[in-house]
Amino acid sequence: MDLHPSIETYFDADARGARDRLVAAFSPEATVLDEGHTYSGRTAIGAWWAETKARYRTTLQPLEVSHAGDTTAVRALATGDFPGSPAILTFLFWLQDNQIKALEIGA
Repeated sequence: MDLHPSIETYFDADARGARDRLVAAFSPEATVLDEGHTYSGRTAIGAWWAETKARYRTTLQPLEVSHAGDTTAVRALATGDFPGSPAILTFLFWLQDNQIKALEIGA
């Protein structure tokens, strides 16, 4: 699968529970949009990830990647303790200076 190194780091760090490594893949002013909430900056992104991981105990398995303009879409199988598990989610990434500038997660 042809993933940008920062996106590959995101999924690898998520699988290993490596919060600091995951957060380092984001630019300092990055944003994450998940479940209707926006998290801005590395501190907020780290807190969002830790809380989401603890609540849902998700595991992610990237299935396919596509590129359109400045957006990279990764469809991934998400399993965990949430209604509808397992589910296929789409992760939309925008990159800047080899880091994740924005991430939107949706169905």
